Amino acid sequence: MIMAVPNSTTSSKVRCRPCLLQLDDPSLLKEACYVNGQWVPAASGKTFSVENPATQEDLAQCPEFDARDTEAAIEAAAVAFASYRKTPARQRARLLRRWYDLMIENADDLARLITLENGKPLAEAKGEVVYAANFFEWFSEEAPRIYGETIEASNPSCRIVTLKHPVGVCGLIAPWNFPAAMITRKVGPALAAGCSVVVKAPAEAPLTALAIAELAHRAGIPAGVVNIITALNNTAEVGKVLTIHPDVKKVSFTGSTGVGRILMNQSSSTIKKLSFELGGNAPFIVFEDADLDVAVRGLMACKFRNSGQTCVCANRILVHRSIYDKFVKMVVDVVQSFKVGNGFVDGTTHGPLIHGRAVAKVEEHVQDAVEKGARVLHGGERLPHLGPNFFGLTILTDMKPGMKICSEETFGPVAAFFAFDTEEEAIKISNDTEVGLGGYFFSKDVSRCWRVAEALDVGMVGVNVGKSSKPQAKGERQIINRVG
Repeated sequence: MIMAVPNSTTSSKVRCRPCLLQLDDPSLLKEACYVNGQWVPAASGKTFSVENPATQEDLAQCPEFDARDTEAAIEAAAVAFASYRKTPARQRARLLRRWYDLMIENADDLARLITLENGKPLAEAKGEVVYAANFFEWFSEEAPRIYGETIEASNPSCRIVTLKHPVGVCGLIAPWNFPAAMITRKVGPALAAGCSVVVKAPAEAPLTALAIAELAHRAGIPAGVVNIITALNNTAEVGKVLTIHPDVKKVSFTGSTGVGRILMNQSSSTIKKLSFELGGNAPFIVFEDADLDVAVRGLMACKFRNSGQTCVCANRILVHRSIYDKFVKMVVDVVQSFKVGNGFVDGTTHGPLIHGRAVAKVEEHVQDAVEKGARVLHGGERLPHLGPNFFGLTILTDMKPGMKICSEETFGPVAAFFAFDTEEEAIKISNDTEVGLGGYFFSKDVSRCWRVAEALDVGMVGVNVGKSSKPQAKGERQIINRVG
């Protein structure tokens, strides 16, 4: 059973929340899940708190969905799929385009929600909203261009015709580090193809996803086509339902490699299609012939964006020995100009980490490196005067194999520098990891660019750029244990 709550902000408790004072449209702050075109609580009535990582302020109470609630959302999506799959491509395109327009119109409020629940600076959050909306714009244009093929058969009197059909209900599990973009990049192509979706929003930052659901409602997305649900303590239970339910035909997950393995194993019982973006340990290589100014700008965007909390950010920075000292000094000079703080404070360039566990992991990696011979040139410590989730932007040099940063994803603001002597050595170090989501290198040598790009065992390669993920990319490849 689905019990609806009114479509606008409903209780005095919600109206009095301080964060509402920062929104031009307070009705975008939702404390209910969006299922079958209605705002619904968990059947159990249970909720969980969403906190501001910068201030520990209680922002909202979101529904603690369980298996039964998730099944109801899947059933709604399955019913909606039967009709939505027949929707003309041009109509699907118009719906996505309207959704895009509404995101742009409400960009300021969406950015405020991102900063409130994720912590990233407001300017960076605004950039994410535009990036996120671009997925809807791009896939609105792709919807009418889903073509089939006519293939010549071995029998000259026959032709083989292939047609593309929507796969069905998609279970989409999104992470907290990009609360808007990780939703839209999954939902956009699914709706363009004619699929319906059940989105598990990240428990750490669900408010942006729920606001995007409100905009879907305003855009006229048919009831049941988009369903967005939340859970914290029941996350594993909800994930299991999405992976074993027979009506879910495809699962997309962005998160850790360990959880990805669990979801893949669970999905095997119903032979689902899977698209996973898992852990990364990205190398960032600066060759001796690189434009160092370009490389520094690329590293700042790649390493410290979202305070280093991205799965494609540089984890190991490899610099040719002949330019090592010069490049490190250039980086230190830039990092010293940054300001860590609350994302709403003017001048803040970098915000907090998402929670205490993230801070503890970053601290552990720094301490491990120092104990094994690394030097701290900048940062390296918590910033308790700002709050428990703040850690200083950190630069480590004299890194060596065997340190935890070499084999584990730090997911924080730590730039760890390694020296190398030859191209072959750089490639060997780069590929010496179990996971390979992204990689970057900088060089002016065209031959080397092709050679190194093909030699790196990663799914995405950025050549002379610090960002490689674009809406136009057809897909991304995950390398785990050298098997794609």
